[in-house]
Amino acid sequence: MATIKSSYLGNLRTQSIHLQSSTNLMTDAPVDNNGKGEKFSPTDLVASALGSCMVTIMGIIAARHDVDLDGLTWEVTKIMQASPRKIEEIKIDFSWENPVQDEVLIQKLKNGAKTCPVALSLDPTIKQTLSFDF
Repeated sequence: MATIKSSYLGNLRTQSIHLQSSTNLMTDAPVDNNGKGEKFSPTDLVASALGSCMVTIMGIIAARHDVDLDGLTWEVTKIMQASPRKIEEIKIDFSWENPVQDEVLIQKLKNGAKTCPVALSLDPTIKQTLSFDF
């Protein structure tokens, strides 16, 4: 059974609907690639998915230890390669206002992030640069 149903809307814009939740997501081509840049680009979604997946796995690990990740934020920087046009690097900077003071758990969280399903699914030529401000 399908997970997502998508359609082309014209003008380099797409729409995808998550069938289980009916959540709607649209994309545009970026301005530097003939698009309007009014929505996430497909490669923006890849970069965003990496950060979200990492934090989801960290959240699972934290919950096992009765720890709340409240205050955890991250910024994603996507760097594109010109030719062939593809993602060259994804940088993610994590920050946590009130981190747990357990170094063993902190290391488990970092290791979990690095081995999330999206991180493991990306082509190994895409550099994943992570910084943890905690």
